[in-house]
Amino acid sequence: MTIKEAQKLVDEWIKEYGVRYFSELTNMAVLTEEVGELARIMARRYGEQSWKVTDRRAADNGREAMGEEMADVLWVLICLANQTGVDLTHEFEKSMEKKTRRDHLRHIENEKLLA
Repeated sequence: MTIKEAQKLVDEWIKEYGVRYFSELTNMAVLTEEVGELARIMARRYGEQSWKVTDRRAADNGREAMGEEMADVLWVLICLANQTGVDLTHEFEKSMEKKTRRDHLRHIENEKLLA
């Protein structure tokens, strides 16, 4: 699935099942919430925090829970793009070009990354 197809699919789902998009501000808050849920899993799986009893589902499901949270982040980001008229394919392509032009030697020459 392309990014453009994902944007279309989300828009169709919202129109068929979602009644309407939440406001942009509500979706920004939901995006922040979803990123926080992903951060909690990452901090416990890869960081120093231990799992809480209430986190057992995420701990037991491992990558599945992490993937689910990443998909939730993507969903809300696509909603925001759709409702603000952003073509994520175009913007991602521009971002890749900018990063390549700006950073084409930056990381290769970073001694901290060579260790």
